[in-house]
Amino acid sequence: MRKLICGLMLAATAPCAFANTGVAFVHGTGSQTNAYANYWTGAMVDSVRGGLPNPANYTVINCDFTQYMWDSRAAGCLAGQLTTFINNRGITRLIVITHSNGGNVIRWIMSNPTYDSRYPNIISKIVRVNALAPSSAGTPLADAVISGTIFESAVGWLLGYQNDAVRMQQTSWMAHYNANNLYGTAGRPALPKTFRSVVGTDVDSSPFDSDSYCGGYTENLGLETTQNWLNSCSDGFLNCSSQSAAGSVWFYDTSRMAGAEPLSHNQSRRPCFGLNTILRTDMSQ
Repeated sequence: MRKLICGLMLAATAPCAFANTGVAFVHGTGSQTNAYANYWTGAMVDSVRGGLPNPANYTVINCDFTQYMWDSRAAGCLAGQLTTFINNRGITRLIVITHSNGGNVIRWIMSNPTYDSRYPNIISKIVRVNALAPSSAGTPLADAVISGTIFESAVGWLLGYQNDAVRMQQTSWMAHYNANNLYGTAGRPALPKTFRSVVGTDVDSSPFDSDSYCGGYTENLGLETTQNWLNSCSDGFLNCSSQSAAGSVWFYDTSRMAGAEPLSHNQSRRPCFGLNTILRTDMSQ
């Protein structure tokens, strides 16, 4: 009887005992070659991965997300880098942290498991996706860019001008993809794994407020300018309704950030107001 009880206890605890958790950081729109330094910053990545049982189990994705989400240079590149990471590190539990358009690319993979032979194994390893300000329903700014509206030069880096990823994030185009090609939005099948968003609700850019400098004052000032194209609840790039359109809302910025600070679209990929600490703590869950 004692052997039977011990055997049952061992079987019950084995999945946890042999789990090997890793985290992948998936950038947003743009073609990245060093997203660790140029998109997330080392301060963000190193703080978050420090919450893992093995902090070496991390990867920072570098792909060409100026392409349509299904393109081999976008989802194909992401699938390749995730597969290499999973295999090389023996990852059995994968937490994905995405930002902006990166949420659309990972959602494409989770919604279309037969599109690429690598997708099913990646999906099976994913525990959850923490989507920081995902552009799940697109943005009016993409409509403005494609129609030829000239934006402040301060946010040119953010929008990437007239590339396929920006074209894809037009609101009517994303409505079509959500209705036909992607899971997780209202009226559509649920995603196979948890997809939860952190929603940014406003932009602070006062030169007299030190919080406006987190993530870069110039970028925040530009994002406050682009709020003229958006709803009152927005992070300067995306309306709150877009950020919350897929999966579930994990939290709205002001409910969890230090000092009830909002997160601009730039700040939601940086260690601002304790966001990195929340993500770090999540690594052990």
